[in-house]
Amino acid sequence: MNNTVLLDRDGPIATLALNRPEALNALDFDMVDALVAQTAAIAADPSLRVVILCGAGRHFMAGGDIRTFAGELPLDPARRQGRFQRMVEEVHTAIEALHRMPQLLVGRMHGAVAGIGLSLMNACDLVLAADDAYFTSAYRHIALSPDGGASWTLPRLVGMRKAMEILLLGDRFDAVEAQRLGLVNRVVPAAELETAALAFARALAAGPTLALRNTRRLVRDSSTRSLAEQLQAEAVSFGQCTADADFAEGIDAFLAKRTPRFGRG
Repeated sequence: MNNTVLLDRDGPIATLALNRPEALNALDFDMVDALVAQTAAIAADPSLRVVILCGAGRHFMAGGDIRTFAGELPLDPARRQGRFQRMVEEVHTAIEALHRMPQLLVGRMHGAVAGIGLSLMNACDLVLAADDAYFTSAYRHIALSPDGGASWTLPRLVGMRKAMEILLLGDRFDAVEAQRLGLVNRVVPAAELETAALAFARALAAGPTLALRNTRRLVRDSSTRSLAEQLQAEAVSFGQCTADADFAEGIDAFLAKRTPRFGRG
């Protein structure tokens, strides 16, 4: 496997780092292959509870690699269309893995968060942004429509009208605006971003694994269900959680007025 995406494990926490800093972590064919492989590895690892998604160097991700795109221009239009469609279909395998994996996903955003970088961010459950981060869909500037699920996640996060504005105009906005829109949870000084994201991850990893994973899935699946279906899914999940050892630990800790120690049963 190439090293354009790095996966580092530290107990129940993994860090998934985009690793083309010299190219602002822009997506090329090698990175697509690495993303697919690494996200599949994460999803298949039951020992992992939390994943931090980040970028090496000064930026999270500047979108697609324009130089790679330019290298495809000599192809005739039909062949070019096929090549790029297959590329996007492949990277969508990784996007879907991020949405469907049981682990909780924390985004650590800094510098440029553009194009499919924005889509990757939107796949996260919680997002922290450095105060130097800036965001743009960028697609219109090179005559492309969005990929990575942007047309699916953005309307759900910011509403239809604002999603249209972000995607159709391609304007750049800062971390404060991203927080106001609900795209990021917190904005922190750039020097504190790594520490803050790790604190988030550790707090999640120390929580009740089944309860948090079920909560993630309930929220993510809610938009495709009727109220009755969602209520039934909540009932099933609630019952599952009560059969887990962490439930007994939570009750015992509450009654004893102590901090629960989940994951020991």
